[in-house]
Amino acid sequence: MGAIAGIATHLVLRLAAVKGVLFLGIELVDVPLVAVLLLGGAPLLWTLGSQLFSGRFGSDLLAGISIVTSIVLEEYLAGALVVLMLSGGEALEAYAVRSASSVLQALARRMPASAHRRRGAVLEDVPLSELGVGDEVVVFPHETCPIDGIVIEGHGSMDEAYLTGEPYKLSKTPGTAVISGAINGESALTVRATALAVDSRYNKIFQVMRESEQRRPRLRRLGDQLGAFYTPFAVAIALAAWGLSGEATRFLAVLVVATPCPLLIAIPVAILGSISLAARRSIIIKDPVVLERVSSCRIAIFDKTGTLTYGEPKLVEKIVLPGFEERAVLAAVASLERYSRHPLSRAIVAAAEEAGLPTTPASEVREPPGQGLVGVIGGRRVEVTSRKKLLLSHADAGARLPAQEGGMECAVLIDDSPAALFRFRDTPRSEGRRFIGHLGPRHRFDRVLMVSGDRESEVRYLADAVGIHEVHFSQSPEQKVEIVRAETALAPTLFMGDGVNDAPALATATVGLAFGQASDVTAEAAGAVVLDSSLGRVDEFLHISQRMRSIALQSALGGMALSIAGMGLAAAGLLPPVAGALAQEAIDVAAVMNALRAAWPPRALTDF
Repeated sequence: MGAIAGIATHLVLRLAAVKGVLFLGIELVDVPLVAVLLLGGAPLLWTLGSQLFSGRFGSDLLAGISIVTSIVLEEYLAGALVVLMLSGGEALEAYAVRSASSVLQALARRMPASAHRRRGAVLEDVPLSELGVGDEVVVFPHETCPIDGIVIEGHGSMDEAYLTGEPYKLSKTPGTAVISGAINGESALTVRATALAVDSRYNKIFQVMRESEQRRPRLRRLGDQLGAFYTPFAVAIALAAWGLSGEATRFLAVLVVATPCPLLIAIPVAILGSISLAARRSIIIKDPVVLERVSSCRIAIFDKTGTLTYGEPKLVEKIVLPGFEERAVLAAVASLERYSRHPLSRAIVAAAEEAGLPTTPASEVREPPGQGLVGVIGGRRVEVTSRKKLLLSHADAGARLPAQEGGMECAVLIDDSPAALFRFRDTPRSEGRRFIGHLGPRHRFDRVLMVSGDRESEVRYLADAVGIHEVHFSQSPEQKVEIVRAETALAPTLFMGDGVNDAPALATATVGLAFGQASDVTAEAAGAVVLDSSLGRVDEFLHISQRMRSIALQSALGGMALSIAGMGLAAAGLLPPVAGALAQEAIDVAAVMNALRAAWPPRALTDF
């Protein structure tokens, strides 16, 4: 802000035609610029000097030399502009560091600070740190479960998808385990704590997230990579010109022409343009560095639920026993399920609607806790329950039912006779196989992995459906991080996930991409967020990155080539410092104009 204020004040004084007025021997119009150079440039020069002595060369180091050169030439405005560019880059870097720490803040915000502890008939709110193993805690409807434990009272459901990768709301009855961080449903539950808050599942994720942030590798930016050879090359030409001619002005002229504005300005302009284009495609770039990194990724790692699937159960198989007709059974069950809030009810009703089946009003509907759903449809008693409860009352039905497989299922009885078995799965996205298949040929990914917290049967079912051959199932957040860390040691990685359990892996990967309407924790951990539930948007992100890198390289290398030509003229004494500065301005304008193309939408952004 100080650099902007100083430059603005200089321009105001210049427009006011304040010429010839001196202040401490300096023209008044230049005083704001000198202040910028002293207050803003001196700290930057100190930092750049440290880099020089440690043997690190980057585009900003040449800019530092340009600041000194501008002071010697009394080109204060040029020096102040370089200070503005350097300080702006440092501000963006500092923002990125703050954003990384905000992931931990988001995790902390999501977890309640207190719990409702019950002792006898007294219910009191206490800090989580005061909870002990064996304490009874009441979790109100829609609250986040504060501890790991066992349900001792109440019947309901909890959403654990963010934590475990399981895509369904899971039924909770006395004796069922619950984990901290899960979202309670519409019924209050009483839970007996089985672990201290510091040892809870959610706190372990928090600790893994903290370790991932601390161990995240820092990669060199595109401008630094180009500047690593451009800076010593430019300095060498300037010194050679001075040494061979004996004229110090040639040294200054070469450095003025060599000022790396194509690196300092054109590349950020291309990045900002690409961020704007991505936002118009419902892709939020949280860390601009991902646009530079993702084109180098060679290993794609996917979570399962909500990324390659829709994240909702779907009725995929209806096994109807002899003596019953499939459409009649589905219509009867859908008629009954309209009165239920069970996680699978919506899938059954949707299947009936898709088949064009009418529903019938139900009577005597009951849903005893943990016993299933019962009602009368068209004069017939219909019951929806589990395989286990069906076999308790009809042991002979086991021989007529197929063996249990992956996914979820429910059994149907009509007039107390086993009628059908319905199976549900979290279905793959329709574009999944095409998307996975094109990652290698079109985006140069060498390997594609699926890493999920879900069960083996579910993971392998989806992997076969979309064409992924390397799978890891039943993985905790800690295990996901270790897999991502090991793969990243082999080659740059792109990890895509949508749950809190994915946040540490998102932070560990070379590029973390949060998918869909992710939680605040997941979104903060990722470098980019794809808002639409479409793999097509992910492909657009990859293409925007490739296009940004191409345009940035065109702008930077083209500008550098022109600057090198100018350096040659300056070294030969054909381009004095003032003319060199004007030539550099023209080069800068050309480089920036080309970089602006990154914001223009191309004809197509997908290729699968």
